[in-house]
Amino acid sequence: MNNNNNSKLWESGRFSKGINPAVNDFNSSLPFDWRLYNEDIQVSIAHAKMLGACEIITIDESESIIAGLNGILLDIESGKLTFVSGASQDMAEDIHSFIEAELTARIGETGKKLHTARSRNDQVATDLRIYLRKEITAIRKLLETLMKTLSALSKKHEKTIMPGYTHLQRAQPVTFSKHLMAYYEMFWRDYFRLSDAAERMAECPLGCGALAGTTYEIDRKMSAEELGFYRLCKNTLDGVSDRDFAIEITSGLSLVMMHLSRFCEEIILWCSWEFRFIELDDEYSTGSSIMPQKKNPDIAELIRGKSSRVFADLQTLFVMMKGLPLAYNKDMQEDKEAIFDAVDTTKTCLEMFIPMLETLKVNSDKMRTAATKGFINATDCADYLVKKGMAFRDAYKVVGEIVGYCIQKDLDLENLPLEEYQKRSNLFSDDIYEAICLDNCVANRNKRYTKGEIKNET
Repeated sequence: MNNNNNSKLWESGRFSKGINPAVNDFNSSLPFDWRLYNEDIQVSIAHAKMLGACEIITIDESESIIAGLNGILLDIESGKLTFVSGASQDMAEDIHSFIEAELTARIGETGKKLHTARSRNDQVATDLRIYLRKEITAIRKLLETLMKTLSALSKKHEKTIMPGYTHLQRAQPVTFSKHLMAYYEMFWRDYFRLSDAAERMAECPLGCGALAGTTYEIDRKMSAEELGFYRLCKNTLDGVSDRDFAIEITSGLSLVMMHLSRFCEEIILWCSWEFRFIELDDEYSTGSSIMPQKKNPDIAELIRGKSSRVFADLQTLFVMMKGLPLAYNKDMQEDKEAIFDAVDTTKTCLEMFIPMLETLKVNSDKMRTAATKGFINATDCADYLVKKGMAFRDAYKVVGEIVGYCIQKDLDLENLPLEEYQKRSNLFSDDIYEAICLDNCVANRNKRYTKGEIKNET
């Protein structure tokens, strides 16, 4: 079943000619806002209930509209009703026009009463908020799963020592567990950042009309409660022209993607032959068309690359909104493709990243071997001298000289003879080797870090 009614909601005696077919195609948002059909029908049902309860239309008319809308929803979801007939000139202007025209075709003149006391301006603002709240709930669940995955993997590797890096140079020893939990903290912030944004978005614009409200005695609170909103938009101008919520959500998603991209960059490095800290499962790797030995981290690379799409979506929304006077402007139609792409891209990347992380193999021995190189216990050696009374800057210089000597002789701090230590300072004794043992370096830091934690009573 196709909807072939191409009349526009705004066509009336004001216009003496029909719209140019090319302009219709350019103007139409149906090719992308069709995905709001469920939300648009929800909003229309809530509006029809309110109109009936407020006696703006009769209860019978309200019930007829609601039955018609439910029938449209069933037919869309079953595939009986499609959004485009195939001829461009038959394309509806948007999802709102499509559903209202279909409703009127099914139930007659009563369908034309649905749009009483509302505008497409408050309608689309309400639709989009409902849609994004649902999508943010789904993304938060994915973030929960990711954090659980990180926590489980971290617990397995609480004693797996690896080099920690600054400037991509080996710096100090850490555990793989601590490295993973750094990302846990990032995604935890993302989770609550999106939660906060969803909370702020829970204001209902329905009833704001085109910009100035309506002269009908409507019950905005009834509509808002029916749709699950917590509050009403207080200012009608702001209610229809606000897209802060879309920008805030896309900003939050950009941070999620930035964190995924950083993690993917490390995964790409770690599974290279130069590191070999991990190996990705075959299901989440690809090969080369010409080099049979290759096992490429394409999923991680794609996620890293797709982060740029979400950043661009955020920029699109900012640039779209920056020069718009109040209230609604057609420019705001461009918000849909940007926010839809940001949501879709983030969800898809999380859905790929989580099982890739769950199935990777950790090469603990390679991490440990790497940690023994690069003098990453040099700070602990300096701290050893400080604890015996030497000023830190002097200790820093002494250990720097020792490291220089070790490099010349191809030695490590662990196997440098005690007499060589004592040539630089008589504070060195046999216990230096205990102080610079990698396990002790990590354990001592973890112990002190734990002691410094603040218990969260909430």
